[in-house]
Amino acid sequence: MRKSFLEKRQQRLMAKRDEMKKTALASESVDEVRSINAKIEEINEELDEIAEELAVIAEDEKRAAAVPAGSQPVNGAIVASYNAQVVQTRSDDNPLGSMEYRKAFRDYIQRGVAIPEEMRSQLNDYRATLPADMRDAMPISTADTAPAIPLTVMNEVINTVRKRYGNLYRKVRKLSVAGGVDIPVGALEADFSWISESTAAPRQGIGTLDTISFRYNVAEIRIAQTFLSALLTLDAFEAKITEVIAVGYLKLMDKGIVAGTGNGQMLGILNDARVTNVVTMTAAQINNWTAWRKNFFARLPLGYRNGEFIFPVGTVDAYLETMADANNNPIYRQATGLEVNSGDALNPNGRFFGRDISLVEPDIIADFDTASANDVIGIYWQPEEYAINENFGFTMRRYYDEERNQWVTKALCVADGKILNPNGVWIIKKA
Repeated sequence: MRKSFLEKRQQRLMAKRDEMKKTALASESVDEVRSINAKIEEINEELDEIAEELAVIAEDEKRAAAVPAGSQPVNGAIVASYNAQVVQTRSDDNPLGSMEYRKAFRDYIQRGVAIPEEMRSQLNDYRATLPADMRDAMPISTADTAPAIPLTVMNEVINTVRKRYGNLYRKVRKLSVAGGVDIPVGALEADFSWISESTAAPRQGIGTLDTISFRYNVAEIRIAQTFLSALLTLDAFEAKITEVIAVGYLKLMDKGIVAGTGNGQMLGILNDARVTNVVTMTAAQINNWTAWRKNFFARLPLGYRNGEFIFPVGTVDAYLETMADANNNPIYRQATGLEVNSGDALNPNGRFFGRDISLVEPDIIADFDTASANDVIGIYWQPEEYAINENFGFTMRRYYDEERNQWVTKALCVADGKILNPNGVWIIKKA
């Protein structure tokens, strides 16, 4: 199917190029000839790309023909089983990864050119060949839906998510489950008891398990058309749009983990009514390592001592890194083991009493000096106990902003998040 599509497009482009050559030869206008030659050059580049892709397909077909019927891949190698029943397989040639779709997607974003109908039909035909679970998860691009982001761009978004930014996001648990379905998160517990010849252990039920469910919350990021139009090459366009989407998405996720309202968005730690562990500290206490031991760590159960801190960088600078003895000699390092690398924009973290610190901006958690009484100035949590349920099927829509007289492109995705187990989360407030 993919090979046939490429060959037909190749023939159409070659015919179009021949017609343009005839028009150029017959023209007496220098400007017209230059314009036609520029278009012919673009067609030649696309024909080269099609030829490369056809060559790859031909090589794949050659390798497939050399594999005995009934053979199966095992640990990356082909193992033949000549007597095994031949199982029909499908091609993994996802049209969303093709060069044609990538260019069509760029043209839609930059100039509003609709995705060609034959390409939409091809996407739907491919989607129909997938198993039901994969079919439902695959973004579609039909006449009444926005185009899905190409696989190359989406894979780069995912890689960016894993490697950069998202100081909190990259630590939490990621799920992909149906929205609205109750998921049990409680633990099954039972107690042993001593018995004798005349007594038996009581029968114990499992009790009632806590459950959570995720919603279909839609998030979006809007990008000005003047910005996208300046990115002429395909590589530059894909690289920049990937960065813009990833950075915007991760900033949203970090804020949602901490302060999401749960109303049409993620439920953040600070707005979850199930989080009831609270410690209050004065300026003198937060600046005193013994107060941390007495007021905070002494209250932590053993099962939750392997957690992490979230602090605004200003609080770390002004209070944690200024711990001193009676002679004003700094003792924060030897007393608390405090180490921070706030100068590293890609990994602004550290250690405090042997626990990791995630540094955040004051728009997520207020600095101690700017916070009012009873405001949150820090969080202690178990990152793996917070889950984000997401669908990376980003789609793009383009519309005209009448107020600003410009085209705007927005990326949309579906995501939700909440704490699975609130018992290991402690809120640190200003007294």
